[in-house]
Formats: sequence, C-alpha cells, structure tokens
Amino acid sequence: MTEPTTDPTADPTPVPHDNRRQVLYWRLLARLFDPEEQPALESASLAVVEDIGLPPALLDPQASVDSIVQRHPHLADAFDGLMVPDDTDTDTDPRDGAAEVRRAALVSKVLLNVFTTGSGAVSAGQLARWQSDAGWLERALGCSPGDLRGGRGAGRGASPAGTGGPGTTPDLGNLIPAIGPELGALEGDLVRRMKLREVLADPALAARLTPSMSLIEQLLRDKDNLSGVALANAKSLIRRFVDEVAEVLRTQVEKATVGAIDRSIPPKRVFRNLDLDRTIWKNLTNYSPEEERLYVDRLYYRHTARRTTPQRLIVVVDQSGSMVDSMVNCTILASIFAGLPRVDVHLVAYDTRAVDLTPWVHDPFETLLRTQLGGGTDGTVAMALAQPKIAEPRNTVVVWISDFYEWHHQPLFDSMAALHRSGVKFIPVGSVTSSGRGSVNPWFRERFKDQGTPVISGHIRKLVDELKTFLA
Repeated sequence: MTEPTTDPTADPTPVPHDNRRQVLYWRLLARLFDPEEQPALESASLAVVEDIGLPPALLDPQASVDSIVQRHPHLADAFDGLMVPDDTDTDTDPRDGAAEVRRAALVSKVLLNVFTTGSGAVSAGQLARWQSDAGWLERALGCSPGDLRGGRGAGRGASPAGTGGPGTTPDLGNLIPAIGPELGALEGDLVRRMKLREVLADPALAARLTPSMSLIEQLLRDKDNLSGVALANAKSLIRRFVDEVAEVLRTQVEKATVGAIDRSIPPKRVFRNLDLDRTIWKNLTNYSPEEERLYVDRLYYRHTARRTTPQRLIVVVDQSGSMVDSMVNCTILASIFAGLPRVDVHLVAYDTRAVDLTPWVHDPFETLLRTQLGGGTDGTVAMALAQPKIAEPRNTVVVWISDFYEWHHQPLFDSMAALHRSGVKFIPVGSVTSSGRGSVNPWFRERFKDQGTPVISGHIRKLVDELKTFLA
C-alpha cells in the first residue's frame, strides 16, 4: 500500500485520489477507535478537504450536519443516498476520482457524528443534535429519518431519488438490518444518560426533545414518578410520537380495499361511478353515420358497494420490558383498525397479569398511559381474557405479539393450538418494530411452524398485510 503524504500541498506533484481517500478513511477509523486527535492525519485531512472545495467544518467533531448544511445549503442533496451503492462501472465512472474523495469526506462526517457519542451526562440539546445527525445517516442510506431507529420516519417527506419512494429501504445487503438495532441502542444509551426528569421539568429544555421510540420507552417506564409540568411535558411528547406513527400506519392500512363487490346493491348514479366504456358499447346500435353522433339511451354505472362481514380482531400484546417497541406500534395499529367499518377490535396487554384495554382502544395515547412495562411473562393470564371474546371462531383473528419466553410454555401453546383448530385465524408475531429486529423463543417458533402458523417477525408492514388479507 502506498503511504499517503501528510501534506498534499507540499509536493507540486498531484496526490493520487486513492491516497487522499485513504487519508480520510484512516482518520475516520482513528477517530472511531481512539478519540485522541492524530495530528498527522488531521493536518493531511484538512488539506484534502480544502483542496476539493469542501468546508473545513466537516472535520470539526462539534459541528452537526445540520449546522454545516445551514451554512452550505448545496451540500444537503449530497448527503441524500450518499451511501447507497449503484451499478455504475467504477472503471469509467467519473466518481472514481475527485468525486469519490468528496464522498469519503461526507461519509466520514456523518459516521463520526453518529457513532462517537462519548460518555457522561447528556443534555437535551446533545440528544437533539444526535437525533438530527442520525437522520442524516438514514438519508445517506436511502431511508427517511427515523426508519432505521424504529421511529416515525416511514412515509415522512421525500426519499432520495432512485431509492424506491417515501419510507422504502434500498437493497443494501446486510447493512440495513445490522445498523438499525445499533442506532436504536445508541439512542437508548443517550436517553438513559440524560437527566430526563430535570429536562421534563423545564419547558424550554423539554421543547428541544424529539420524540423517539427510546425516549417514549423511558417516559412510559417513569410516568408514575412524574407530576406537574414534567408529567404534562411527558404526555405531550408521547402524544406527538403516537400521532406521527399513527399517520404513517393509517396510510398503510387505508390502502386496503375491504370486501368483494356487492352486485345486489344498485350502483350509485353519480358521475364518478359512470362506466364510460360500457355505456358506449351498449349504445353502439344508436350510432348515426350520417350525423356522426352516438345517441345514448341509457347510462351504465360501476358497482362500488362492497360486501363486508363483521370481523373480530383480538390483539394480545406482551407488555414486558423487552417488547416496548411492539407494544407502542400494535397499540396504535389496533386503534386504526378499530376505526374501520365492521371491525370489532379488542386489546389485551399482559406480563404476569393481564389487563383488558378494549375500552380505550380507539385512543392509543390513553391506552399507553394505562400500560405498565416490565415484569415477567405469563401468557396464560392473557389467554383467560382473550378466549371468552371469541364468539364466531371463523370470523375472528387473534394477533399475539410476544417474544414467547413464557413461564408456562406448554399449557399456553396447547390453548393457542386449540384456537387454531377451532377455526380462529391465529397470527403469532415475534417483532413488529419499524426496523424488524427482535428474537423469538425457538421452542415456540418450531411448534408454530409445524402447526402452519409461522411467526411473523420483521417490519410492521408484514402484520398490516396479513390483517388486510384476512379482513378483505
């Protein structure tokens, strides 16, 4: 490997682009694994950045990506899709030279800002800055801000060109599944290091917080210890997060058409239902060649009424500490399905005790405030609440969300198998996060697979698709 010069401007001979790129990436690795500044790499990197016309602030560890983009607006588009691979031939691609050095500088900036979180106490401003930088990293990977951290991002704003539209994730091999949990863990660590109660008690500081899944988890765990201004600010953050996630999920659910066309009901005679092709075809015998006119005796309209059968949806959610992401997502999802016509939704949450949250299922905010995260897991108590709700098995779907690490695994599985045999559509779900991460007890996973009801584990869109199929 050719040794890079420590000062590219000292020699009149141009430094090869590969060497410049190496300097930037060596600095990136040095900064990631050793926070101490390496003078030679710092000075060489500064020379490279200035030579290619980028602002030196890219090398400032204290400068957020937001602040750089505010001063240099033309760089905003450069971060979008920055780390998405393309199919261009690197032998002929002009990016293989100076543009690749520029790309290395931008990649280094966003990676350092996200993955060097330091230690010690964290302020509301530091958390907000990190969340913003994490959003830029997600944009660089072709996602919407919040997508990989299991937050509100899917469907918000415009995705970078060529990455599949809003809220979609490009094919980045194993990178996306690996980086999503890491970002969530980093954010959770920052939230835990923040003196959250003190921040919530100060309206000015609380206003700087951006709601995220990690923050909502901490608020739900600590809500019983909050009062006054702090509690009001916590509730405001939870409601903001719930509303934003609900907006995304509602869009996914509303794409479904429910029921088959009901031709026993006459079509509504309005212009938007007019079947123009059929009207012309049926009136062709009235065409006058001499006048070159078609006389219409009768208008034909499309049938739009759909046959719908009342369906009962019973959602059972494990509210133990390991399932908080799923608890939040499924509580919101249940409220959305509860708003659909002829869908009767029931919600049960459990750890070692079970609680029927059906009276509040239309309001996910109130539902979440009534949950109590933590404790062990005993699904038999939830089954005792859920079974009496099943009046017509073949018209009922039971969605059971848990990691299935149960105290009484055999009795619980036997009762689940009995539901399945009775005709209930039983859907076991191991993970319904936005990033698709989570683990499932292998004992249950194998038995569900043998039963013909494999565990859904992945993006929440998988569960939405399953429910739409049953309710259609």
